[in-house]
Amino acid sequence: MTGTKNIVDMCATKQVKKLVYVSSTGAILEAPHGQVIREPEVFFPDQVVGYYAKTKAIATQYVLEAVRGKDLDASIIYPSGISGPDDSAFGPFTSFVIRYCQEQMPVGVEGSFNAVDVRDLADGVIACTEQGRKGEGYILSNEMVAMRRMFDLISEASGAKRVETILTPEQMQAMPQHRFAQSEGGANLEALKFEIYNLTRNNQFSSEKARQELDFRTRPFQETIADTVEWLRSEGKLTIASPNK
Repeated sequence: MTGTKNIVDMCATKQVKKLVYVSSTGAILEAPHGQVIREPEVFFPDQVVGYYAKTKAIATQYVLEAVRGKDLDASIIYPSGISGPDDSAFGPFTSFVIRYCQEQMPVGVEGSFNAVDVRDLADGVIACTEQGRKGEGYILSNEMVAMRRMFDLISEASGAKRVETILTPEQMQAMPQHRFAQSEGGANLEALKFEIYNLTRNNQFSSEKARQELDFRTRPFQETIADTVEWLRSEGKLTIASPNK
């Protein structure tokens, strides 16, 4: 939050031509399942889940206040989850693919993904510097993909054994804690609980505004999965044989 404030204040003082702030869909108050989530006008830091989302909500509100109070020309990008190759930090999405391919995930949880390809996200951010309207925000997301389809796509691209068992969130959380952690590859328990929240929350985001104003386009999620798996192979992170060989 302090870093964002420092940058915003400096931009206002120096009268920079344009600021594009990358927020997160996590900062947006979740709508009930069945409703499409769009760009917000106000934020509720106390009602979003996780410290990252809370700080993003506070920081985004500060950017918007600077637009109104300091005449700063700023636009906001709200990425959904971020996916794609060349993830040298091995973030949540990439780590999920690795765990699945290494058969460290014997069961899945009933839920969904919404992850924008980092290459499409980068194009959207660049477009926003030229086409983003002052004080406006743009959700950059992808299609919502069910867990079962996610498993199918990873197995198809990697040759990994398909996980057959999908549990409800209630079944998953009813497991003893050590079994719960083992079911997801032995990862940190609190991190797993947050991961399950992200999979079972409403992930139906609309990028229609970005499509209309920024000419935002997304590649098929299947392509993102295939490219991610290929990159992981090139990095020596996957040892299973390619299904094409």
